[in-house]
Amino acid sequence: MEKNSNIIIGAVLLIVGIGLGYVISSNSFRGSSGYMMSNGSMMSQNIDRHFIEEMIPHHEGAIEMAKLALLRSKRPEMLSLANGIIEAQTREINDMKAWYEDWFGTPVSSDASGMMGGMGHGAGMQMGSVEGDLDALKTVAAAEFDLEFIRQMIPHHEMAVMMARMLAAGTARTEMKELADNIIVSQSREIDVMRSWYSAWK
Repeated sequence: MEKNSNIIIGAVLLIVGIGLGYVISSNSFRGSSGYMMSNGSMMSQNIDRHFIEEMIPHHEGAIEMAKLALLRSKRPEMLSLANGIIEAQTREINDMKAWYEDWFGTPVSSDASGMMGGMGHGAGMQMGSVEGDLDALKTVAAAEFDLEFIRQMIPHHEMAVMMARMLAAGTARTEMKELADNIIVSQSREIDVMRSWYSAWK
């Protein structure tokens, strides 16, 4: 229960951080006339920037968890899920990195984090409880690995879906809307599959 509570708190703080981050950044660039904000273009620019800065490390965390599943799980369906996560999220990371450099004129920093920049290190530290516990996945008994993986990956996916819904509501870019839709559809489907497996295997 304590782990689940930490995950929920971390997810909420991360989502709030993204929202505050792009609002604060937008306001910092407003002219006295407010013209740049009149059509929402700056708001869209900043939600795109902050979403990419947050979603890349989030995807990287899922990939690390999936790689552990390839090493430790024996179930074919788990191996298929892990391979799908690695393939889809690696592709999305590559897309986001290319878009970021094209749109904002610089590569994504390896330590970029819209939440850390917008809210400070105290809030950013909550990422640890959101991103999953790799040590637990490495050390849990082999017979319990699949259930532990699912316990961690479901809230990890749920946070990605919440972030993607925020993006879909705020971005003006077609590429980002399509990315958000893909994340919502694919990861919601994977959540449903993992829940059914968990019920059958526990």
